[in-house]
Amino acid sequence: MRIEVLGCHGGDVPNLRLPTFLINGRVLLEAGAVTSALSLQRQAMIDHVLVSHAHLDHIVGVTFMVDNVQSAPGRNGPVTLASLVPVIDDLRACCFNNRLWPDFTALPTPETPALRLETLADGETTKFGGLTVTPVSVNHTVPAAGFVISDGSAGFVFSGDTGPTTQLWQAARRVREVRASIVETAFPNRLDRLARASGHHTPALLERELEKMPDGPVWIYHIKPSYYEETAEELSRIGHPVQILQQDSTYTI
Repeated sequence: MRIEVLGCHGGDVPNLRLPTFLINGRVLLEAGAVTSALSLQRQAMIDHVLVSHAHLDHIVGVTFMVDNVQSAPGRNGPVTLASLVPVIDDLRACCFNNRLWPDFTALPTPETPALRLETLADGETTKFGGLTVTPVSVNHTVPAAGFVISDGSAGFVFSGDTGPTTQLWQAARRVREVRASIVETAFPNRLDRLARASGHHTPALLERELEKMPDGPVWIYHIKPSYYEETAEELSRIGHPVQILQQDSTYTI
């Protein structure tokens, strides 16, 4: 399984892109920066998108991607975006509502839309874009999911945005081929109160989560740019080896 890190940061500043991962070249996981990272031709190759929740840093790129590819040469179907029911409800009500952004589930025509929104059942495993996906609710300020993702031979768990959680790690431990965990850590330890209030991790909170996680490397994403060096230094002092994901790198598991 190949995971291309198109963006992995908890903010949007020059050269640091929002969370966006491309799995096996075909399935997008989060979509904060897809249009900043991929050419029009590569955007047009994406048929399936998973998003953890409806916050802008995780979905803003897909709004422009759908606009870009709706009439791309060679496309013969919509982009399918999937998540938990309340996340899809948020996207319908607050994003693709013909106010903030056009409703591409009915454009260019209701019969041939550029976008299809698909709901996933919490805790149930399904096939999506050639992958096996299990969404699990996590602890954030809005409805949000983590995902256990496998291509049949290898897999990983993705936390989405969350503070301390349990059910996601339990689900990941039941999947034999899970080989890595991608986990958010947004703030340094001195901002513990803010992290807890906003549904995020600090290095200290992450360290307490490690014993719940499946075996394998722990890859960190979503560090806020304002606190990158401070948070990275605190992560380096955790006993368990963790690695901060690098933008524009590809990881193979």
